[in-house]
Amino acid sequence: MESKNTFNYKMTLAYDGTHYCGWQIQPNGITIQEILQNAIKIILKEEVAIIGSGRTDAGVHAFGQTAHFKHTTEINLYRFQASLNGVLPYDIRVKQIEFVPLDFHAQYSAIGKTYQYHLYLDRVQMPFCRLYSWHVHEKINLELLKEGASLFLGTHDFTSFANEAHAGCAAHDPIRTLKRLDIIPEEGGVCLEVEADGFLYKMVRNIVGTLVEVSSGKRKPSDIPRIFADKDRRLAGFAAPPQGLFLMRVDYP
Repeated sequence: MESKNTFNYKMTLAYDGTHYCGWQIQPNGITIQEILQNAIKIILKEEVAIIGSGRTDAGVHAFGQTAHFKHTTEINLYRFQASLNGVLPYDIRVKQIEFVPLDFHAQYSAIGKTYQYHLYLDRVQMPFCRLYSWHVHEKINLELLKEGASLFLGTHDFTSFANEAHAGCAAHDPIRTLKRLDIIPEEGGVCLEVEADGFLYKMVRNIVGTLVEVSSGKRKPSDIPRIFADKDRRLAGFAAPPQGLFLMRVDYP
């Protein structure tokens, strides 16, 4: 049972994932969670356990990742945010920190997320875009891209579009609802903005990889319903590379 003097803190984070092995602490590389916990330890002089809204893979970026931690000290939020950003490397920033109820959980309280994936379609990719987009060399038919994207909308069993489909949350409940999958023109290519009530492991990257195959003529839009029905990851497209993916927002009630 938690002390009545326990405080729960929610952080909103942005980071460039280029040089990290993803969000979640692991033995074989530096992660965002590890760097953040070490920075907080420097300021609070003790260990804290930070829980994120979910893991982002190596090379994946975030504009609006969220995390929470609990502590028995009532922290001055303004000074704490400034101190954290003073300790953290320049490719990780705390955008906001706020008090939240004790029952708030960054992962389990979430009701939706929004991701963006950036496809660079011009023949020559600008060098400053190479770490933040996938340079697609095939010719892309935007009408086919839109047609394929429309087939992902609604509530489906996304087993075929999840890595580790028989483990974790995918094994427990692979049903997700895609609220929108917008194709947004941008300089050099397009941005795919995907909003859903939740995502399975590598689900966005697998959807994008499949859509690139559809829009480049390697498979038909009509293949997508069959892929859903067969619930077999091997039938879907390859995973799009990580550097084009951004976690933009996590929604809460």
